[in-house]
Amino acid sequence: MPELAEVEFYRKQWNPGLGRRVGAVRAHPSARVFRGCAVRALQRELTGAVLLASAASAKQMLFRFSGGRWLGLHLGMSGELRAEPAGFAPGKHDHLVLIQRDRCLVFTDPRMFGRVRLAVGRGPPAWWVRLPPPILSSAFSVEAVTAFLHRHARAPVKAVLLSQERFPGVGNWMADEILWRAAIHPARRAGALPAAVIRTLWRECRRVCRLALAANAGLGDDVPPALNARIPASWLFHHRWEDGGRCPLTGAPLRRALIAGRMTCWSPIRQKLRG
Repeated sequence: MPELAEVEFYRKQWNPGLGRRVGAVRAHPSARVFRGCAVRALQRELTGAVLLASAASAKQMLFRFSGGRWLGLHLGMSGELRAEPAGFAPGKHDHLVLIQRDRCLVFTDPRMFGRVRLAVGRGPPAWWVRLPPPILSSAFSVEAVTAFLHRHARAPVKAVLLSQERFPGVGNWMADEILWRAAIHPARRAGALPAAVIRTLWRECRRVCRLALAANAGLGDDVPPALNARIPASWLFHHRWEDGGRCPLTGAPLRRALIAGRMTCWSPIRQKLRG
């Protein structure tokens, strides 16, 4: 599933359409991505509207149009955004296409776990306002993280890091990167972490998010190599999928196993299971 930096990367793909009017909207009305969204209303409200701005929070995006129109997008498991030249012919998985004079803004989702939302009003929709505070915000404090870990004291810390309620935008690879940097075993119980370790975890959450956003990291094998090349070789990111991969710090073999239902990678030498 796309994570914080991936969502930010795809949000930017519609930037060429900023300040431009939508001349028409094409959609696949029966596609699952429109669950809870009336496609005809979507087409009526966005046709003629100008794309003014966009924002990303956690794993969701919000696009603001003139006239108080708001388009929400969740990428799900396989969703992507891109801009295509004028005259583009939508394919089977291109479920939403905003047609502008010089380009087409496309939302594609082969597996259809993503979601499209429409809102009309003077301010952002309620579902957007209720999203948890970003990890890079002041509301993401050591105290807030400590309280959340204690609420889920019996759960493996890897599972807690994947909770969007407190760690919005963190997915599988980012959770592994954070725990590796913090030298915390992913199966360690959240309630067993001392205060000093929690502070390290908090610091590495912010560091990984900041660096990932700067590099537009985490885009896997399906993106231009230049993007992955911007991620330093010292990151676990480059080694976690390799059979026989080795820890960038210790040189020791990495391990992979299911923890909390997710394939997890860690360095047994660096991340020892205590308690």
